[in-house]
Amino acid sequence: MKTIQEIHNLYTIHNIITTDSRNVQKGAIYFALKGENFDGNEFIQSALDNGASYAISDNKKLENQNEKIIIVENVLQTLQELAKFHRQNLKIPVIGITGTNGKTTTKELIKTVLEKQYNVFATKGNLNNHIGVPISILSITKETQIAIIEMGANHKGEIAQLSKIAQPNYGIITNIGKAHLEGFGSFDGVVKTKKELYDYIKKQNGTIFVNHSDKLLLKMASNNNSIYYNDDNLLFENLTINPYLNFYVKINKSSTINIKSKIIGRYNIDNMLAAIAIGKYFKINNKNIKLALTNFTPNNNRSQLIQSNSNSIIMDAYNANPSSMNVAIDNFNDINSNNKIIILGDMLELGENSDAEHKTICTKLNNMNFNKIILVGNLFKKNSTYPHFLTFNNTIEATEYIKKNPINNAYVLLKGSRKIQLEELIKII
Repeated sequence: MKTIQEIHNLYTIHNIITTDSRNVQKGAIYFALKGENFDGNEFIQSALDNGASYAISDNKKLENQNEKIIIVENVLQTLQELAKFHRQNLKIPVIGITGTNGKTTTKELIKTVLEKQYNVFATKGNLNNHIGVPISILSITKETQIAIIEMGANHKGEIAQLSKIAQPNYGIITNIGKAHLEGFGSFDGVVKTKKELYDYIKKQNGTIFVNHSDKLLLKMASNNNSIYYNDDNLLFENLTINPYLNFYVKINKSSTINIKSKIIGRYNIDNMLAAIAIGKYFKINNKNIKLALTNFTPNNNRSQLIQSNSNSIIMDAYNANPSSMNVAIDNFNDINSNNKIIILGDMLELGENSDAEHKTICTKLNNMNFNKIILVGNLFKKNSTYPHFLTFNNTIEATEYIKKNPINNAYVLLKGSRKIQLEELIKII
């Protein structure tokens, strides 16, 4: 069997990694991963036929059948070890980012700011798990000057594992809220898992960026080398919402910049301040910071404002948990409109807390003055007791209702877990 060093030698020549035999770039190395419902070994020949230079397999029956098939004990472990080996050869700043909400948006904001001066690699999409992180690390080239690696988790210990692969020397936790409680067991489990990023960076004598207004993060970061934002040296003021965020940022009590963003949601101010703090640390000047954040446009169903017919739609349906749901509702409540319709989808993976959390959201909605409240999913339907709420088992049922009762001249919030597929409603709103 080949060593990681030997596989890395091949990787330096064929430095494209893929786990999908259907989407193989010429010369890529194909890793035949296994899942609950698939075995990548079955697609090795297809990957080679599609242009892969080598295939990494743990099927010993394929040994000596083809010189392009490299046999290892465990394909996933080999992918992770290869990423670790590659990371150890990189002498660049690597910023690790995790948190309950805002990871991907904050990652993209940081990238946008740093790109004004550096060649930056950032995790593509949300490739932030035990497979995505090593693939991301192996996508870093010799031209890269700074890398931003997003790390997600839904079980205890996962951030520690991902940190060992990504080996960040800088880090940021966006926030910590109630999410994936089914996997973490409790909110305390979420806290301990997210803190694993701080713990790893402390051992490396690295630096973390901390939201000074978040008491929990402040406490967790007490023993780390920390750079703060949302404090006297970096704070926002004079916020207006129209519905985009327009505000001023005071830096080091001396200079002030005006950010006229294309971002909605008061909760995104912290994410932008994080990008500014990291930009200032890496010597990006105020002019370029302002330019980067003013021109940044969110996508992928995250805090997007979409104009559709006569309606303005706030599209935030990539994920949902109690903390992100609450801030989305509060932000929508702040928007000045005479016709506001809120459409929420179930919050998934909350385990034994699920019913209570959905009831809490329903109570909150009942105390607000929205023109129409539409709830989609079995969990909301089960836990809604208010007769004026419109509840549907799924998006198909909600679609039929909206077709018969068209929405016109309204502000609409779409917020829910990805699996509810609220984005399908855009077609008819």
